[in-house]
Amino acid sequence: MSLAIICPGKNADPWIKVLTSQDPDLKIQVYPDIKSPQEVEVVMLWNHPKGILNSFPNLKLISSMGAGVDHILNDDSVPEEIPIVRIVDEKLTFSMTNYVIMGVLNFHRQITRYQKDQSNHIWDMSNPEIPVKVGVMGVGALGGDVLEKLSFMGFEVAGFGFSEKRDFPYSYYSKDEIQQFLSSVNVIVCLLPLTPDTENILNLELFSQCNPGSYLINVARGKHLVEEDLMVALEKGYLSGALLDVYRKEPLPADHPFWEEEKIMMTPHIASVTNPQAAAPQVIENIRRVKANQPLNNLVIRQRGY
Repeated sequence: MSLAIICPGKNADPWIKVLTSQDPDLKIQVYPDIKSPQEVEVVMLWNHPKGILNSFPNLKLISSMGAGVDHILNDDSVPEEIPIVRIVDEKLTFSMTNYVIMGVLNFHRQITRYQKDQSNHIWDMSNPEIPVKVGVMGVGALGGDVLEKLSFMGFEVAGFGFSEKRDFPYSYYSKDEIQQFLSSVNVIVCLLPLTPDTENILNLELFSQCNPGSYLINVARGKHLVEEDLMVALEKGYLSGALLDVYRKEPLPADHPFWEEEKIMMTPHIASVTNPQAAAPQVIENIRRVKANQPLNNLVIRQRGY
């Protein structure tokens, strides 16, 4: 079977090494040097050029190179009959949870404030902790783990999502209860999948309903956040700060106002990075299942968007 890797701007070499170690007979072509598109039966994608999948007449499987699939679902030309799978990796969950905990603790213990005090030679012992209740938007595998670990650490937590949840172990608010959710927390973590319902959800209307001085952590997708509205929310005091790992355009343009905003802490989309060593065996297993006409692992339900 032949596999095409399409990931402009990313180095495919680590993937090729692991994939071929798992299946030496696998034929791999890497975009843009795909000389035999008619042989391709499986594609691995990350931010592929829209419409390119129409080049493969014998395509049987589409695999994301990560947990997210919005980059695939946003391409209207993707054939509806071709199944889409994604990567599920415990290391992704581990890294994401640790990143969010880092952001929560930074806000809770005001590390950024003390870094500034140090640079200004200020000794200020007042108010060393900010009381925190963390609200996680998106309570799937990643969000659920964040809630579990923060609760274990003694933080009050609450979850928010677009579907009803029964027997949820923490406070939970559905889409019709977003105002109650926002009023009950002062740290908001976005881990929602990117769907038509969630795109631009982090906007000025939402920020205006937050407890004044709330803190935002966005580790989901850049398109969840209306970036201009975040600047206004910081100016008006709806939010006291933000930790951002994802952006509408990446890399972030050099003239973007986020670079100069001292209330925003930024990282370059590194909160949770797919490890080929863990992900490649999942791809190989789904290729085997395609050959054997067996149910696929981590199959994406397009109607849900994940």
